[in-house]
Amino acid sequence: MTVLSPLAAWQQAVDTQGFQPDEAQHQAAQKLQECWLALRDGRPGAPLKGVYLWGPVGRGKTWLMDRFFEGMQVPARRQHFHHFMRWVHQRLFQLTGVASPLEVLARELGQEVRVLCFDELFVNDIGDAVILGGLLRAMFEEGVTLVCTSNQLPEQLYANGHNRERFVPAITAINHYMTVVSVDGGEDHRLHPGLAQQRYWVTRAQGPSALVEVFETLSSGESVSTQPVPLGRRHLPVLRCSKTVVWCCYADLCEQPLAAMDFIELCDRYKAVLLSQVPALSAPQRDGRIARGTEDGVEQVAAGDRELPQLSAYDDGVRRFIALVDECYDRKVPLYVEAAMPMQELYTEGYLAFAFRRTLSRLQEMQLARFGH
Repeated sequence: MTVLSPLAAWQQAVDTQGFQPDEAQHQAAQKLQECWLALRDGRPGAPLKGVYLWGPVGRGKTWLMDRFFEGMQVPARRQHFHHFMRWVHQRLFQLTGVASPLEVLARELGQEVRVLCFDELFVNDIGDAVILGGLLRAMFEEGVTLVCTSNQLPEQLYANGHNRERFVPAITAINHYMTVVSVDGGEDHRLHPGLAQQRYWVTRAQGPSALVEVFETLSSGESVSTQPVPLGRRHLPVLRCSKTVVWCCYADLCEQPLAAMDFIELCDRYKAVLLSQVPALSAPQRDGRIARGTEDGVEQVAAGDRELPQLSAYDDGVRRFIALVDECYDRKVPLYVEAAMPMQELYTEGYLAFAFRRTLSRLQEMQLARFGH
């Protein structure tokens, strides 16, 4: 198999695969090319600048990073950011009581890989934010080169997060050890015409769910059950389930205390996920409350205070829906959705409006036959 450099892969896609010429992509491919050549020709362990690709949804960031990864001739790992952080938390738990656990973890990474590729670097968890400052610097100092994609500039990551100052060292490390590249050619390439395959329906006023026929087709020849299925430490109620297909309602999958690791397990087990009874998800943002840690009589202990984000009534469920779509998209597991609203109207108001743009773009790409291939 011929190994293509990132720039050669991009040029081939333009010349022979019908890709639209895009100067922002071209410039990003050139930066990836510089990193790729330095890794190929440089001394093992020598520190090299990674590449941070950022921009709106559908600009080709993930595609470019994947071409970079496929052409690697040194040990490399490619992961969705959620998967990586799950591994980090598990390993840190195993290292409880060990001095300087972040340095130990970074050293282990440096012995295993020369390059780490992250898709969708997005931080909204205080635990991740606190860890990343020390971990990224330790990784870079161990000679691990990082290439990642994000919808945000480094300075915009965890912008309104609690104790954001704990995350600032991560931003400093990214800007010092990585070349930040904007990828915004002004066009969402996921929306280019292609052979359509419907995977999103608006709920019918009468008659059976559209997903009945979908499930029967996808699970043909397999035994079917309506019993809850084990997922992590709990059992997930299902409408129907076969060996390769699971069909759930929104309330059971997105309004219960599930996390990204549960959706990872779901995509490990099934080749298709069906989700019905998705309600209209928009709602006005509510005023953020003050969460107080402790109080002594009438005197408030300021150290225990924090501003909570102005979440709308449905945003907890929307967070899980976003995580579910991300996991299905990254794993190329088709997600079939039946919802109360057309896709463009599903979520138009709320705290997560920015993050939902990526979700909408990914749902739109899932309506093409090429998704999953």
